[in-house]
Amino acid sequence: MKFPIIKAFITIVFCALAAPSVFVAGQLTDNGKPVKVAQAEAQIRQVANDSGRYFKQGLYNLQDNRRPQAREDFDKSIEVFLLSGVNVQRNGELRECYNQLIETIYRMEFPTSQRPVNLRGLSAICGWEITNELADEVSGIIAKSAEPDQDGDKTVAQSVLGDGGNGTSDTDDVVGFSDQSFEPSPLDELSKLELTEEETNVDTPEQKVEYEAIRIAGSNRSLGFSFQMHSMVQQFINYYRGRGRRTMEVGLYRSGFFMTMARKIFIEEGVPENVAWLGQVESAWKPTAQSWAAAAGLWQFIPGTGARFGLRRTAYVDERQSFEKATRASARYLKFLANRYGGNWELAMAAYNCGEGNVDRAIRKAGVSNFWSAYPYLPRETRNYVPNILATIIIANSPSRYGFAHVRPAPRLRYDQIRVPSSTSLGLIAQASGSSVQYLRFLNPEMRTNMTPPEPYVVRIPAGQANAVVAVLRGGQRVNNTEGRIAGAVGGETWETISARTGVSVADLKAANPGMAIPKGRVYVPIQAPGVNATSYSRPANGVVTSTTTVKGIKVVKAKAGETVTKLAERFNVDAGDVAKLNGLIPSSKLHEGREVRIPVK
Repeated sequence: MKFPIIKAFITIVFCALAAPSVFVAGQLTDNGKPVKVAQAEAQIRQVANDSGRYFKQGLYNLQDNRRPQAREDFDKSIEVFLLSGVNVQRNGELRECYNQLIETIYRMEFPTSQRPVNLRGLSAICGWEITNELADEVSGIIAKSAEPDQDGDKTVAQSVLGDGGNGTSDTDDVVGFSDQSFEPSPLDELSKLELTEEETNVDTPEQKVEYEAIRIAGSNRSLGFSFQMHSMVQQFINYYRGRGRRTMEVGLYRSGFFMTMARKIFIEEGVPENVAWLGQVESAWKPTAQSWAAAAGLWQFIPGTGARFGLRRTAYVDERQSFEKATRASARYLKFLANRYGGNWELAMAAYNCGEGNVDRAIRKAGVSNFWSAYPYLPRETRNYVPNILATIIIANSPSRYGFAHVRPAPRLRYDQIRVPSSTSLGLIAQASGSSVQYLRFLNPEMRTNMTPPEPYVVRIPAGQANAVVAVLRGGQRVNNTEGRIAGAVGGETWETISARTGVSVADLKAANPGMAIPKGRVYVPIQAPGVNATSYSRPANGVVTSTTTVKGIKVVKAKAGETVTKLAERFNVDAGDVAKLNGLIPSSKLHEGREVRIPVK
């Protein structure tokens, strides 16, 4: 989740508890512990207690049906960890409490009957004084919002937390059936990265020449913004030349999918276009990247900051994973940060990683608004993060100079965008666009389900298919378009033949396709009967389409790998010639696995 002053859960590795200290004889507590150790333990207990206080207040608000206030309290319970300055991941008890808190709040926000919320368990892990009565009552409230629907095959529920001021009502969200896919974020590994002795060696004559060239580029804004060269930047270049080579190669390749879009949006928002290479370090250009702490998307937003910059997160969409919207939100956040730090893009990138609060504290300790001066006081991950991005920008702008001339960026991801009616099935759009639901989910990673939100919504479809899909949906708006299919009409077909093979009346077909005198191309088929028998049809081999019993009695089956028409016909004990005729094939035609084939029903 991304909170108002924190960049991304993925990037949450915090400042060390304190600078290394030397314990002087006599500095012991009454029980014999060094004072510094006792102070550190007290700070950890305070973090846990403060978080628990907010969380408990959220439970009371939820109990009283004050859902937006509950959401705010739960957000604050997490912010306590984020703003504490404590390295949560280095303390086992605190890490377990924090991770369980994240999981619990997510389950409360999007409850499912399959994975109930365990408030008692959270209380025990974190040592919070939450009574069993309060935990059980709130758990009951959440369970009621996760009741299975009448079909019993999926959970339909309302979010128990409302919208937190993000523009949806408390009852808008239908939750519990998210099937988004995610990939590990590269920043999780970056937080653990330690450079080797060979990588930190920047004293060779060649390295010194290279260092000076980069220093000049940074000072004269050759890359679109000024930055101060430092040996750490050179060290990360060394890393990418060696053991990090594959990481850079993959990033440079995948950048081709999105960099054209990112550059355009960053320029429009007044951000140097090369700063968009931040996306490579954040996600390796994977829209489905998610960190251990649930930051998501190309730009690794957690929900709070995402909402702050216009990214909605509902039961239907998580716009942190949108291509365009999340990119624009990232550019605006970076521009905000750069303005905050007087146009210093190094500090802006640092704050993007660990939050304004951590950077502000580091600047106060350093006494000057300069990244490398504040460097010792920043979280370790952020100390790696900024030079890593600068190294990436430098390599990306001169790949041949650094040994990456062989990498050719992937072709730009091309797609059309269309506005579809509310609650439109992706299955219907897939049929209309000659695509698949899986590919539409790839193009629309922000979709949490196979249904668009209950509002007109812009979706991405395969390039060149906009007119065809719009034509189908325009006709389908006269019916419930979530209950429809697409039939492919071939030359010579009539409404009667389509009616015969779909089980839908001619009158209903014509009503669902206004303005179409004769069926042609993709025809919208409303489902009002038990189901559509066959919606895909090819011209028979003889080129004649007739309304015969063979057309009426059709069943659609899927081919197995390596099957021919003849082998498939044998499997279903039907005539191979009839199958070939129905599908515009010949008996020896090879079928790819999963192909839908029409066979006559005896």
